Amino acid sequence: MHSERESESDGTTSTATTRGPRESTTTKTVKHAMARMRRRSTATTNTTLFLTVLISLLAFLAFVPVFAPLPSLAFRNPPPPPPPHHRHRHNNVNGRKFEIEDDMFRKDGEPFRIIGGDLHYFRILPQHWEDRLLRAKALGLNTIQTYVPWNLHEPKPGKLVFSGIADLVSFLKLCQKLDLLVMLRPGPYICAEWDLGGFPAWLLAKKPALKLRSSDRAYLQLVERWWGVLLPKIAPLLYDIGGPIVMVQIENEFGSYGDDKEYLHHLVTLARAHLGKDIILYTTDGGTRETLMKGTIRGDAVFAAVDFSTGAEPWPIFKLQKQFNAPGKSPPLSSEFYTGWLTHWGEKIAKTDADFTASYLEKILSQNGSAVLYMAHGGTNFGFYNGANTGNSESDYQPDLTSYDYDAPIKESGDVDNPKFKAIRRVVEKFSPASLPSVLPDNEKAGFGPIQLQKTALLFDLLDMLDPADVVESENPLSMESVGQMFGFLLYVSEFGGKDYGSSLLISKVHDRAQVFISCPTEDNSGRPTYVGTIERWSNRALSLPNFRCGSNISLFVLVENMGRVNYGPYMFDEKGILSSVYLGGKVLRGWKMIPVPFHNLNEVPKISPILEIAYSGLIKASARKKLEHNAGNITKEPAFYVGRFSIDKVNQVKDTYLSFSGWGKGIVFVNEFNLGRFWPSFGPQCNLYVPAPILRHGENLVVIFELESPNSELVIHSVNQPDFTCGSSKSNVLQL
Repeated sequence: MHSERESESDGTTSTATTRGPRESTTTKTVKHAMARMRRRSTATTNTTLFLTVLISLLAFLAFVPVFAPLPSLAFRNPPPPPPPHHRHRHNNVNGRKFEIEDDMFRKDGEPFRIIGGDLHYFRILPQHWEDRLLRAKALGLNTIQTYVPWNLHEPKPGKLVFSGIADLVSFLKLCQKLDLLVMLRPGPYICAEWDLGGFPAWLLAKKPALKLRSSDRAYLQLVERWWGVLLPKIAPLLYDIGGPIVMVQIENEFGSYGDDKEYLHHLVTLARAHLGKDIILYTTDGGTRETLMKGTIRGDAVFAAVDFSTGAEPWPIFKLQKQFNAPGKSPPLSSEFYTGWLTHWGEKIAKTDADFTASYLEKILSQNGSAVLYMAHGGTNFGFYNGANTGNSESDYQPDLTSYDYDAPIKESGDVDNPKFKAIRRVVEKFSPASLPSVLPDNEKAGFGPIQLQKTALLFDLLDMLDPADVVESENPLSMESVGQMFGFLLYVSEFGGKDYGSSLLISKVHDRAQVFISCPTEDNSGRPTYVGTIERWSNRALSLPNFRCGSNISLFVLVENMGRVNYGPYMFDEKGILSSVYLGGKVLRGWKMIPVPFHNLNEVPKISPILEIAYSGLIKASARKKLEHNAGNITKEPAFYVGRFSIDKVNQVKDTYLSFSGWGKGIVFVNEFNLGRFWPSFGPQCNLYVPAPILRHGENLVVIFELESPNSELVIHSVNQPDFTCGSSKSNVLQL
């Protein structure tokens, strides 16, 4: 994604306000549970009983790929790259060749125009890949461009996954089956509005700290190891030996970030070693002299493509592009022609005019230029993988929505019956050498109606089942990455004497959002944590704690949510959690316990396979369950789990749907064990979350919600048949760009 996008979005993020009254209930004291924890030195912990309890509540059974072990490679002295001829045991197939000559692309010796589109396999369920690709073909596209996110494929050091939604090879073979060429963007940095720009979060835990996107040797060793696994997988799929891949990108818009040419040349050397000398390597940079000077790679026969804002005159930029390519080696290519725009939480939904967008595409194609639509189809940021941006400071934090619809011509659900698809298709049709495929009708959607939920557990009630081995202790708070909690939530626990400290709580650096609770076992609430307030990265302020008369120390609980790592710009080294000292009454509060809250991400698999019924029987005590049922309709600020079921009576009724969270606060949702993503209707603009049909099943379907704040008073969500981006406080919910 291009850096100039930041200046084009309105960048406004309104401040969230705390909602609803405080509320206490009587349960077993959390203080008593915490007192049983044994001291342990700082370390990443193993998942034990707490994991069993929590993921039993979620009943994670399926729909996640299985890991395969990474080949053993030494970090300090990585093996040298394979020789350039390593791949060329396969002969050229029937004279196939994709090359650049006379300032044009040539496919098998004939002039070829790239009319492509970005479509990311990791934002689409595999069962829908073919459907979306066929719609891209009907739009008139002949090429698919996709990133490869390192963090999806290596979520833990040395553990690789290339199955399920991460089955890159199957996706590429499907493109080939459908006669679509591929421009592959393997990073290692991808931006893409994806968590940490595709880098694995565990890179942030390395000590001494790595310098990402640089010639830092420690960083390069890890890149060499990763590409040493990835590139051999794609090498058999290069075009000249029968595959679909015609071009491979080096890094991503590096000219908007730095000018470390040694780093770029090293990546080229690695790519050539694994892929050979014939594949076209390319860079993408913004269409300015400065970004092209920094980001292009001269002397290595790397083609320099450009991207620029839709609405900019393309041909002066293509003329500039030629200055950064060898003579005769500069076919005009906009490798990111923006069809829409991203949206952050708290903003209006971004829209671009269909005819305006199509008219600027025509300016490129009418003079034999090539273009790749960003996006042709956006898809969804499932799980915890959404990215974020920052403004002028690290605290000006702007997390992306769960939806990555992007106002693309092919909508999040695959719909194509819209003005933008039709306008772009009309333009492409003018310049297509053959008639375009027929357009598929939109897939049917279903609304399954209201879904009644039941509160099954309060988060703090699980602490008395906690095994001490799940807790990391330190004098000062540690980052999420330091304790091995890469996504989701981390609970920080400390205690203080009421007489020894003042009432003002200050945490100067929280990434990203912290809910604060205190408890005292001698109060009428018998230790029930009382909500104090929320500290947010983008509107940090001190909190005033209520005056408790406590016979013993007061417990302080800070639940921190990682809302997505920054994926672009100078603040991309985005650690999560409490990243500063905690001050209470001006004094540093010491002695902390860090408790990971173990939720699944998109591509992770549990160590056990629990059964859903456990959440309703053995693991929740009968007395506690009665209390929960009694208070189910009450509004509370204490994080809790809610479970509901709905049935689909006939197989042919299993269709795409949306879950509407009207009246709910903020949280995450799982449907049939699949991490659908985040909801935050009170902040907006996204009200409904897309649920692809392959997640659903004939018969009974399970929904599990982790609500951080205030649930719908009726404990109901609705399955509806359309998206909705009108939530939030803004009177106008569309940002027309």
